[in-house]
Amino acid sequence: MCPHEPPCPPAEASDREAARLLASHPEQGWSLLCNGVLFFEDTGELLPDGRIIAPHRPLTTAGRGGRKTAVLT
Repeated sequence: MCPHEPPCPPAEASDREAARLLASHPEQGWSLLCNGVLFFEDTGELLPDGRIIAPHRPLTTAGRGGRKTAVLT
């Protein structure tokens, strides 16, 4: 159970990404949220029950001169 006030959104909630960060491993491309969700750099997620949420935010966009640049969210 989440010890934070107000409590973090549960893993089943649509706003599950708003949960607090427990562990971050940017060198490996993932973070663990308080609700047990593994959140990946490509915006994919692994829920505690094993369900996979496919990446859902674009990581690149056309920049100046048509080059692709990273978009940080």
